[in-house]
Amino acid sequence: MAVGIIECGSYVPWHRLGPGTSGWKGSTERSVANFDEDSITMAVAATNNCLYEEVDRQAIDALYFASTTSPYKEKSSAVLVATACDLKTEIMCADFSGSLRAGTIALKAALDAAKADSGKRIVVTASDIRVGKPMSEFDRTLGDGATTFLVGNSQVIAEIEDYYSLSQEIYDTWRSNEDKYVQTWEDRWVFEEGYFKILPTAVSQLMKRNSLKPRDFERAVFYGPNARRHAEMGRRLGFESQIQIQDPLFGKLGDTGSAFSLMMLEVALYDSKAGDRILLANYGSGADAFIWRVTDEITKFKQKKRRGVMTYLQSKKIIDSYQTYYHWRGLLDVEMGSRRPSPLVPSPSAMLREVNKNIRFYGSKCKRCASLQYPPQRICTRCHSKDEFEYYPFWNKKAKVFTFAKDYLTPTLDPPLVLAVANFEGGGRALLETTDRDVNQYKIGQYVEMTFRKLYTAAGIHNYYWKCTPVK
Repeated sequence: MAVGIIECGSYVPWHRLGPGTSGWKGSTERSVANFDEDSITMAVAATNNCLYEEVDRQAIDALYFASTTSPYKEKSSAVLVATACDLKTEIMCADFSGSLRAGTIALKAALDAAKADSGKRIVVTASDIRVGKPMSEFDRTLGDGATTFLVGNSQVIAEIEDYYSLSQEIYDTWRSNEDKYVQTWEDRWVFEEGYFKILPTAVSQLMKRNSLKPRDFERAVFYGPNARRHAEMGRRLGFESQIQIQDPLFGKLGDTGSAFSLMMLEVALYDSKAGDRILLANYGSGADAFIWRVTDEITKFKQKKRRGVMTYLQSKKIIDSYQTYYHWRGLLDVEMGSRRPSPLVPSPSAMLREVNKNIRFYGSKCKRCASLQYPPQRICTRCHSKDEFEYYPFWNKKAKVFTFAKDYLTPTLDPPLVLAVANFEGGGRALLETTDRDVNQYKIGQYVEMTFRKLYTAAGIHNYYWKCTPVK
């Protein structure tokens, strides 16, 4: 029974810090999540890109969410991701955190479950938004992003051949509950006692156990904190050919934390062919190493239209001001727009009642006249039948802008607030906030798609909803 990866997809935010950002000293680009994004919303986007339309979501048995920047310390983020991705309620959800290896640890747990046949289809999603001190090296090299793999025991595009893991208690990089920024120790200690010692040990032990050499791998995917250290690690691992080493995309994406090595694996899979052997190695309080063998299913996979890392890197917007970025992260006390009362605390009871409408983004379909409506209505606006409807998903439907308005008075971190009335393909209409849009190019008749975003936070509750964004 072959166990491995069936599908994969990723998400990279539209915005970038880079040349052209006033006040920023970096010479390259890095991805930046919008003010209404966090590790949960990015995981939802990556998971929807992975599962797409062909995958039966009701057949998924579990979802594992990996992140070091989960919005909640005591509440399952995995359950929220599964709900927003319209997965069934009879599903096992688990959160993995505390280490940059959280993504690969979750992936190993999913592989073990599939091998034991306790889950035939398991979603593994890793997502991070880490923040470095202003003008520090972390500030220049960190990036935001998410990736998702569907793991199972049939129709795999990459089969797991072997795995090796090491754990090490060391303070090299860390972040406590009270820390806003990633902390680190002296460079020589961090690398010589940690990264350059532990990761090569895990890789060499795995190769030795399988009687393999670096030349036996078509592609090597491994974690690196920056371009210089990544290149040095490649030499230490014995990979002399740069063709073998997966491009870490530091000048375009950045270190995406627990999602980084998995995002690079997704890129490598798109460039692979049947029979290729891929090394995956990750680091963080130890190291994980995997050997993958690409199967004949990769041909079918590459014919499907999936959104991956390279797709998103083709579309971007450079942030005008470095100050804007730090305001998005909530690190600057700057008021924008007119003064308004603080947002009301969301009602947990109302949020539970409205899960289908707000989190799953369901409208209603009349059983008599088939009219589609959002939000869901008890009384059909066309035939006036009462309580004769079924829920209908709108989250996966494209829409066309019927009309829109720009609001310069309502305070927002990305002014102006643009509200659009959108007509969905197949029927239905909704009033939606827009995000990730160029205000000067927004127009009637353009196509938009739905995206899961955070509205605001009050009393420790993060209030999520769906917005629309232009199809890019």
